[in-house]
Amino acid sequence: MEEQRAPSHGWRYGPPWRGAPDGDGAEPHHARRPWRSTVLLTAFVLVGTNFAAHSQPLRVPLDPYARVLLLVASVLLLWRHRYPVAVSFGTATVTLAYFAAGYPYGPVFLTVAVGCFSAVVAGHRRAAWASVGLLWCGHTLIALWLYRWLPPAGDKGTGLTQEIVIATWVLAIVALSELARIRREQWARERADRAQAARRRADEERLRIARELHDVLAHSISVINVQAGMGLALLDSDPEQARAALTTIKAASKEALGEVRQVLDTLRTSGAAPRTPAPGLDRLPELVAQAAAAGLSVRIEGEPPQLPPGADLAAFRIVQEALTNVVRHSGSRHARVRFAHDGDALRLRIDDDGPATDADAGGSGNGLAGMRERAAALGGTIEAGPRPDGGFRVLAVLPSHLREDQ
Repeated sequence: MEEQRAPSHGWRYGPPWRGAPDGDGAEPHHARRPWRSTVLLTAFVLVGTNFAAHSQPLRVPLDPYARVLLLVASVLLLWRHRYPVAVSFGTATVTLAYFAAGYPYGPVFLTVAVGCFSAVVAGHRRAAWASVGLLWCGHTLIALWLYRWLPPAGDKGTGLTQEIVIATWVLAIVALSELARIRREQWARERADRAQAARRRADEERLRIARELHDVLAHSISVINVQAGMGLALLDSDPEQARAALTTIKAASKEALGEVRQVLDTLRTSGAAPRTPAPGLDRLPELVAQAAAAGLSVRIEGEPPQLPPGADLAAFRIVQEALTNVVRHSGSRHARVRFAHDGDALRLRIDDDGPATDADAGGSGNGLAGMRERAAALGGTIEAGPRPDGGFRVLAVLPSHLREDQ
């Protein structure tokens, strides 16, 4: 009982049948019993069997007991969504009792078909096959042997041909039910794939935003931290130098606020193009000036190439993060940024002479991980580590020919 009450998403045969009860056993508002379809089916079975009886004078005429059996077989279908196995066997048993009593053939087979269909679609395939097999075997036994002792009197039974026709009808019901089950499972898989793809896109977007925020804030706050320390140290001895440090802090904080606002605007306007272009290597002089304000001299070697927007942003962020790590974690006040472009790939190298000033030489785990994620997203690579002659090196290889959507 506890297993029935506990909600579970480990579907064995796809998601629950629409109309299944809630986890607490109560039927939700949208999952009421199928009254309308069952009433229509009941009316069709009763009226259709009454008309069919007129062309079968040798069968037992319809009486109240026959009508009760027809009604029971139809009313059982009200529970075909909640108890598909019981309904499948119930309709087959009642229908078999109806034929054993010698009543006329008619659309009563339809109740068995609907019960079997519901069981197969709900995932109870063996139960559905067993129920229709029970009906066919019982009918065959009655038609070929038991008819001597069952009504109507003087019944001569039926031939094997008619039983083959009935068997074909049973197989057709099972085949249609299996097709419906397969199609329903395909829909369930497609829905699950779409949901997984949506979650994957959300995770990728979350990681992208986290990288952007980290790169923007880490660089700007590092500059602000260095300038604030310098301003405090020179506040009394050199007010003009302290003023210059405060000016740098103001500019760095303004830039950080602008880039954070751009990231947040992207979040608010889903699917729309950003209002301002993403930063790229064209802002390299600005980055060098900010590093110089933090006390780091940066030398550029080589000419930055023209890159697609995605690769241009990745290259800029890698240089930004590498220089930020030099400011934060290295005792060196000099860094070199070298560009080498061979037509197919950009080799970007950032070196400093060290030594490291703390245990996080070369940068924090998040910064290096962000650089590797940016490079991997474009099909490139990142290598970062100490140099044999001292200092630290970051080497990035980025493809220079990318589709615009990448």
